[in-house]
Amino acid sequence: MSNEQHQDVLLTAEGLKKLEVELENLKTVRRKEVAGRIKQAIEFGDISENSEYEDAKNEQAFIEGSILDLDKKLRHAKVIDSAESAETVSVGSTVILEDVASGDKMEYAIVGSMEADPINAKISNESPVGKSILGKAVGAIVNVEAPMGVIEYKVLNIK
Repeated sequence: MSNEQHQDVLLTAEGLKKLEVELENLKTVRRKEVAGRIKQAIEFGDISENSEYEDAKNEQAFIEGSILDLDKKLRHAKVIDSAESAETVSVGSTVILEDVASGDKMEYAIVGSMEADPINAKISNESPVGKSILGKAVGAIVNVEAPMGVIEYKVLNIK
């Protein structure tokens, strides 16, 4: 028996589907592509000094590693029910925050770390902002440590 600890991988239903599609693509399309490259490189002759063969073998190892990683993440995936209470911030919530000092407003979806995409306003529950607002209700004021100092946010809305 393994003593390997695992941590749940929090995903939205959309994020789970995206990982499943990526895994299927790696197992079917990408495996076939790299196998074809390896076969073609072997046909060139001596593989001991064949850079195409080495590149293809390295890519094959990367693909197989990615497949193992995604398999493991999907085994430990916990789908977030975004229909849960909007009384407090939780993973799956969409939150509107106001920077108390500047008055700037921003909207973020709180997602698991696998789906974090700050450019598209999806922040991880493990990020400084995500951690500080989890469990908070509308009207709560939170302080977030940032490289430029502490930023104070007010939770304006939870969807």
